[in-house]
Amino acid sequence: MKTKKMILLLLALFSAAFLFGCKQNVGTPEDNAVVEEPEEGEEQEALNRLFGFACPDLTDPFYEVLRDSVSTALEDQGDRIMVRDAQLDASLQNEQIQELIDAGVEAVVLCPVDPETITEGLELLKDAGIPVVNLDVRVNDTDLTDAFVGADDYNAGHVCGENLRLKLPEGGKLVIVECPEISSINERITGFEESVRNAGFEVVTRISAGREESDVQGEMSRILEESADIDAVMCGDDRMAVQVLEALETAGRSDILVYSVDGSPAIKTAIADPESPMEGVGALSPINMGKTVVKTASAILDKGVYETEISVETFFINRENVDMYGTDGWQ
Repeated sequence: MKTKKMILLLLALFSAAFLFGCKQNVGTPEDNAVVEEPEEGEEQEALNRLFGFACPDLTDPFYEVLRDSVSTALEDQGDRIMVRDAQLDASLQNEQIQELIDAGVEAVVLCPVDPETITEGLELLKDAGIPVVNLDVRVNDTDLTDAFVGADDYNAGHVCGENLRLKLPEGGKLVIVECPEISSINERITGFEESVRNAGFEVVTRISAGREESDVQGEMSRILEESADIDAVMCGDDRMAVQVLEALETAGRSDILVYSVDGSPAIKTAIADPESPMEGVGALSPINMGKTVVKTASAILDKGVYETEISVETFFINRENVDMYGTDGWQ
């Protein structure tokens, strides 16, 4: 039992570092504030267009892989990337948008910290004549963006609910871990709840994780102390799920089914463990999302044909198919 707990703890602490070292279909771009200049004697023509990538939080493994996928796709076509990490600070992200403009980027791939606050930065980009492809979380003022690329978050939650109905055909009592401030997580939870509606399930409590998801484990531990009658937990993302698994391990509860949305190496490793309560995950593919957004942004610059709304496929991973996707990297 102690060994298993240590494994889960290490997964939680080192998933980002482990992920960075995994290079299946993912590049390893520089994340420096200054774009590297060509070496002396290197042909300037070897460097093509400069794209900006602005994201909320590179400590989140999902955004780390997303950045790497975008960078690799750009490098493959001879273009460059300038990365800005807002560290969950919406005001800082607007400042970073100005930095990208000043650096002369030709297009921006934007994952907003806050869909409303980012309007200021979007107006700056519009005034500068720089196209924007909105990625992952939709901004409020969509008229200021050229296209949107996101995962099918609703389906990612829905497939978790479908599996739960098969596992517990008589229904049961649920805990939902969510973050109302993030629209993509809201979509996942909505998909899940609509999937289990009228199937005998009752949501006994909700944990609001907040943007930093700092105390999900403590809240889950408190709930377990107050009520033993819980059958399943649905988590809005994998970082929430890791904390839920820690709380269950501490409480000695392996009888509660846990679901999540993302598909990180840490969670797929837990799914592969037959003793883990981790039942399944609605899997996203940040690798495919990154490739898609680069194709879209490039088509905009090339005045080609592109879709203004793209929903990248999501799917369910459990013990029956986890080996096909592997546990040492994202899909």
